[in-house]
Amino acid sequence: MASERLRGAIVDQGLTLDEVAERLGVAAKTVERWINDPERKPYRRFQYATASLLKCEVSYLWPDERTSAEVTASGNAELVRLYPHRSVVAPSLWTTLYARATRRFDVLVYSGFWLTEDAAFHRIVKEKSADGVPVRFMLGEPTSTAVTVRGQDEGIGTAMAGKIRNALINYGPLFGLPGVEFRLHATTLYNSLYRADDELLANGHLYGVGAYMAPVLHLRRVPGGELFDAYAESVERVWETARPISSPAETEGPQR
Repeated sequence: MASERLRGAIVDQGLTLDEVAERLGVAAKTVERWINDPERKPYRRFQYATASLLKCEVSYLWPDERTSAEVTASGNAELVRLYPHRSVVAPSLWTTLYARATRRFDVLVYSGFWLTEDAAFHRIVKEKSADGVPVRFMLGEPTSTAVTVRGQDEGIGTAMAGKIRNALINYGPLFGLPGVEFRLHATTLYNSLYRADDELLANGHLYGVGAYMAPVLHLRRVPGGELFDAYAESVERVWETARPISSPAETEGPQR
């Protein structure tokens, strides 16, 4: 049975399928399939974008989906704590978080230099390697445009690339450990992300401000929540496109 609610909402807004598709960045045939085959629902991001465009609740267009209030409530439950600055977070939080990891251990940063000087963190990485926990480090590609721009944003210019190289040198003893992988990325980061299993610390990036003065969200996945997964999926996308390296010396990659 066709989705008459979706069809009707499009008509109510005076839009054509082509216009809806153009604003959502999809093909008109895709929108047509959403209408004619309700079993082929759009991804969540397109559900929200469509609902916003058509001024409807997601749960109205797709009745088996939750209301925005329900999604918001789940998101609030995922927030363990909000810190106004990384500088006020207890240093032990990172090590405590990673010490509990049994399945996931991810670090996504540009340099995260401060963490490379923490002896307790190095010890935990070695312990997790010995326990068979996969450890993934994603640092910025020093020669990339994204790193150059972030250095300018923070007011430190080319020093950002130098911090990344120094961070990798500090991580030198971790290269080659079983299950420990390093990759360099050229992604524009809006947060530095630190994930251990179903917990995550998201350190925001603000223009003109070093990450140590930006807010940190401590998140824990809960059933029905979407906030944690949104950040976790971002980590996966960066990992897929990042360049593997086997030593700190492999930083002179192609300009990107």
